[in-house]
Amino acid sequence: MNLTKYKLGDLIVQRREKNNNYDVPIRGVSKEGFIPAKQKDADTSIYNVFYKYDFVFNPARMELNSIALNLEYDKALCSSLYEVFYVKDVSIVLPEFLNLHIKRDEFARHCDYIGLGSAREYCRFANIAEFDIELPPIEVQEEIVEADRLIKKRIRLNNQMILHLEATAQALYRKTFVDNIDKENLPEGWRMGTLGEFGEVITGKTPSTLDESNFGNYMPFVTIPDMHGGFYVIETERGLSQRGVAIQANKTIPKNSVCVSCIGTSGLVVITSKECQTNQQINSIVPQKEYALEYIYLTCCGLEKIIAEYGMGAAVLNNLNKSEFENLRVIVPLDVEMRYFHKLVSPVFKTIYLRQQENKKLTELQSLLLAKMGQ
Repeated sequence: MNLTKYKLGDLIVQRREKNNNYDVPIRGVSKEGFIPAKQKDADTSIYNVFYKYDFVFNPARMELNSIALNLEYDKALCSSLYEVFYVKDVSIVLPEFLNLHIKRDEFARHCDYIGLGSAREYCRFANIAEFDIELPPIEVQEEIVEADRLIKKRIRLNNQMILHLEATAQALYRKTFVDNIDKENLPEGWRMGTLGEFGEVITGKTPSTLDESNFGNYMPFVTIPDMHGGFYVIETERGLSQRGVAIQANKTIPKNSVCVSCIGTSGLVVITSKECQTNQQINSIVPQKEYALEYIYLTCCGLEKIIAEYGMGAAVLNNLNKSEFENLRVIVPLDVEMRYFHKLVSPVFKTIYLRQQENKKLTELQSLLLAKMGQ
């Protein structure tokens, strides 16, 4: 691919327009994009104006890639602490292509390096203007932008489908085990029992972080950040080495276990997609019966309500030890009911898993696309 080298400052122009009593949206900016403004009643007369295809960034957070391309608003406002720029000539660089470039790790590292010499670690327009950038022909840029757009669209559609399927699973669970169910007068054969009756509860543990040889790519190591995706843990931020796994082998949990965050950020629930270990903030249930998996998962999603009914107090929610967790009172339906429920919802769970897997592959493809942009 033929690339032409530029200084970023030769391609962009800083916008310095202030608010003139415009009645338009006010937005902040983060790594993920535009966010609602934090200060609702601030004096906006000094706020900066930005337009469609403008870039808005926070000079104090550029090492975190706190910059966004505006594709949503025709006109909007941002804090006077932010800076705004736009592409000077779209026949040289497309705003969307430039946005892909600045979302690469190299750009964030460059901004972090610049900020090291400043007491407040600011990275302003004049600083990023010195950034070198190599651009392919505009036709190639258009192809890359379109490929990225299609990948993002597919990921977005998958996420929408996952939300719909999750709502379906929750609705079926409530209809079968919650709605019109009186815990004081349960259906025949049903009873109140404990969460620990459904399988072995294993509380995770972190091997010594002082020994880096405990960590590697041998086995996934699940922590709280890995649980925010919901339903299945497809990948983790960190892994354990064979040594790290061996020194706490009794903490290994198999595929299709239910992990519940019980310390700190509590109430997150996921299913393991492969054999793994977790840290000490997580209690995991290894189901005794495969057909109980979906029931256990959806029951644990109501952890806060279970604790409230158990009379343990709200403070326990963020510090639930193994004994307290496995002794939580829950409904134990007849096996035939759980088997029927499993047959009903397992296709839903399987589809969610496949959609999450596809999103992982798409994200890898997107990363590969960005990595090849400068080659």
